[in-house]
Amino acid sequence: EVQLVESGGGLVQPGGSLRLSCVGSGFTFSIYAMTWVRQAPGKGLEWVSSITHTGGPEYADSVKGRFTISRDNTKNVLTLQMNSLKPEDTAVYYCAKSTYSNILSLDAWGQGTQVTVSS
Repeated sequence: EVQLVESGGGLVQPGGSLRLSCVGSGFTFSIYAMTWVRQAPGKGLEWVSSITHTGGPEYADSVKGRFTISRDNTKNVLTLQMNSLKPEDTAVYYCAKSTYSNILSLDAWGQGTQVTVSS
């Protein structure tokens, strides 16, 4: 079965950095686009970033220039490097797998990892 496991969340001060990772298993990781989505306290899901199966990135305007998405297809790992963090980045971050035909049609989700940005 498809499994996605996030790690790397934690507490960081404004302006700081965190690196999130997601390990995929149960599918051919290298042929699927992948996505990061977040949910802030009391809010709905917000798309953060996606990456094609060959590494082409796209970012939400709210994180552009601060976050970098990447993947290592030899290790089945998706990464989100988050720099210049702001309190409004506080959220549970989820990695998700895209379907073959639609990068934003997500058919598997990880358990989430908490990111808290606070002084």
